[in-house]
Amino acid sequence: MTQDEDRRLSAGRASRRVAHGWATAATVLLLTSCGPADDPKGAAAPSAPVSASASASATASSAPIGPGEVRIGGEVDKPYTITLADLRKLPQAEASVEFVSAKGDQKHTYQGVLLHEVLKAAQPRFDQSKKNGQLRGVVAATGGGDYRAVFAWAEIDPGFAKSQVLLAVSEDGTAFEDSAGPRLVVPQDTRGGRYVSELNQLWVGTVDPVVDGGR
Repeated sequence: MTQDEDRRLSAGRASRRVAHGWATAATVLLLTSCGPADDPKGAAAPSAPVSASASASATASSAPIGPGEVRIGGEVDKPYTITLADLRKLPQAEASVEFVSAKGDQKHTYQGVLLHEVLKAAQPRFDQSKKNGQLRGVVAATGGGDYRAVFAWAEIDPGFAKSQVLLAVSEDGTAFEDSAGPRLVVPQDTRGGRYVSELNQLWVGTVDPVVDGGR
């Protein structure tokens, strides 16, 4: 078995392990996004045992983004903010990856939450009247120092992608501090440019390009 085949099998097993847990956890995120804010950061009171102390906020507020917080918004029906602590309470997947960074060859094992599930909870407004309307979707990730990277929705959707992008909460068994995480982990990338550190914003939108007025 080749290394690529082993990675694909590992990603598939991880997706199956978290699928059942996310069926409940995603519902909790949607419920918390509808609840009243009960702390200064706009955190909503949880409404299910699986996330008893989660602090996902009702909406993506205009307040400053705190350490360890990720604001999710754009063309979505339920924008919200999720914290690094919230992510640790959700079903976890694991990815062992190798990539090249500015510091040289990297080899790490990350644990975290599937990006697709976190974004799906915000209910992106894809045009379902179009065939595979979600394939017009894009995701822009913002990290520390206003660093940005963009993904096509198909890259994170398990219905299309062979591997899954993670919002990692730990690296090689060491949990990220609020000031350092979460971090995007992109198993299919050979270079680390889209491994966005100090992740703080995720924007979901669609593109409908027209070239020279044509359709």
